[in-house]
Amino acid sequence: MQLPTSNENLSIQNKTQAAFTLPLILVTSLFFLWGLANILNSSLIAHFQPVFDISRTQALLVETAFYFGYFTIAIPAGLFIERFSYKSGILLGLALYAIGALLFIPAANQLQFGFFLVALYIIASGLAFLETAANPYITVLGKSETAVQRLNFSQSFNGVALVVGPWLAGQFIFAGNEGALTSLEEKQAAANAVIFPYTLLAITVLCVAALFSFTKMPEPTKGKKIKFDKSIFNHKHFKYAIIVQLLYVGAQAGIWGITINYVIDLIPGTTREVASKSFMVIGTFLFVSGRFLGTWLMTFIKDHKLLMVYGLAASVLCLSGIFTSGLLAVYSVLGLNLFMSIMFPTIFALGVQDLGDNTKLGSSFVIMSIVGGAILPPLMGLIADHVGIQQSFVIPCICFIAVMLYGWKGYQTIKS
Repeated sequence: MQLPTSNENLSIQNKTQAAFTLPLILVTSLFFLWGLANILNSSLIAHFQPVFDISRTQALLVETAFYFGYFTIAIPAGLFIERFSYKSGILLGLALYAIGALLFIPAANQLQFGFFLVALYIIASGLAFLETAANPYITVLGKSETAVQRLNFSQSFNGVALVVGPWLAGQFIFAGNEGALTSLEEKQAAANAVIFPYTLLAITVLCVAALFSFTKMPEPTKGKKIKFDKSIFNHKHFKYAIIVQLLYVGAQAGIWGITINYVIDLIPGTTREVASKSFMVIGTFLFVSGRFLGTWLMTFIKDHKLLMVYGLAASVLCLSGIFTSGLLAVYSVLGLNLFMSIMFPTIFALGVQDLGDNTKLGSSFVIMSIVGGAILPPLMGLIADHVGIQQSFVIPCICFIAVMLYGWKGYQTIKS
């Protein structure tokens, strides 16, 4: 009698695990989709400058519109998911993503930069829903003891997108649209170059949404609701984490947004296509590799110490990017990606530790500091336009010094 019971239990367990397979694949695809949208911004910034005859400062408003979308929608997204379901939040996020991508068609046809910014804001609003849902959702799609492993596996596809994105931009956006765009016809043709990749992206997103809608998705048990508690700000390490995360995200967005221009300026004769398909890909590959390297190093180096070392190394590379020239300066800037790789998750983890019942609330505040990506890139653009593109790296240099100081002292859990 015991043997059939054991086999039956095993069968049920196998069916349960098999039932998670398709939902896990679908949720994992979201990590790739939002990574692709993020990294394509760097190519749009370089592409829009000659199309609309705008300065670097104005072009970097692409990042402002994008990250402002994250900032304004993050909390509404969380409340929506809490009120309805993870699946509903994901479907709404995918719908907004597709709508924003399809709006690239009329934006290009009307040759309106402001229209593109609206489209990017809508895309980012959709991504806010996807990111709010996907990270915790992955943890319930399988055994609890393998939750961290599943999350790291899914996040690796975000890294794949960071490498694929610049190559796609070089292939479809920049190819055939190099040099000065003097006539209206040339500018219109260059603007239309974004239609195909973003329409293809929208179709892909809608296909994923269709699969989600027809797939039975398990829903986790409702957890404790987030309530505001001002005592959370008594934790100094938490307050510092909000500030440092804001600075880090601003630095990352600014660096990615200006890298293609930087390569073109420092290596005369380099086209935007080559800068994207070759140099930018090197940087994003280093970013992905750095995550794996950093995870391995944390097995024998404390996370805050590694953060301090990475912050110091990034600061030094910024200085090299400012004061050297040619390939040395370019590879210094590309090398920043290696050391930026662990900063966001490490600052996040250190910032919310020992918050107890306020951990969810603290997580929301630290995530909201992503608004730094809307603030700092235009400041880099102003310096690049009026002083020099190399000198603009003084902004991320200051940010990385702050990261270094947080890893040195700021992480310490001391109540005020």
